[in-house]
Amino acid sequence: AMGRKITVDSATLANKGLELIEAHWLFGVAYDQIEVVVHPTSIVHGIVRFRDGAALAHLGYPDMRVPISFALTYPSRAGTPVPALDLAGGLTLSFEAPDLEAFPLLRLAREAGESGGTYPCAYNAANEVAVAAFLDGRLAFLEIAATVENTLEQVGGAPASSLEELVAADEEARRVAERRMVAA
Repeated sequence: AMGRKITVDSATLANKGLELIEAHWLFGVAYDQIEVVVHPTSIVHGIVRFRDGAALAHLGYPDMRVPISFALTYPSRAGTPVPALDLAGGLTLSFEAPDLEAFPLLRLAREAGESGGTYPCAYNAANEVAVAAFLDGRLAFLEIAATVENTLEQVGGAPASSLEELVAADEEARRVAERRMVAA
């Protein structure tokens, strides 16, 4: 079962936004080369599309024990209690483009990532504050994205050349997000 915060982040697509930023940094791929698609069954965990149009996908049941096991035993693949994916069992894969108006946190994540510097850090911090406030009953669900957007507009962004600058940006974004909720 997913935890409360990741459940909210999944519902707002903030998790997809963070994965977009993560993919940019992990694989050194420009944002305009990363396509986000919605896959309702969570069987496909990632797809790489090559220049020739071919694609390589990582498929598996949505169970974090598999990637955690792989990370802990790399380069080996230890067995897990997770059943193997039944490819002949009527598996259907569907994908759709995300609705960026319905899910503004995904749009904001891309904008924060493309802006660079402290913006992605501020995005994450504001989202964490807003989701915590929602889970505490202090903020309406539909106000999560507005809180993040307002925070990003207020804190702006700066080049980030040290961990200290990122920590300061995180703290400032958290303060701004909290103040916005008090004022609302």
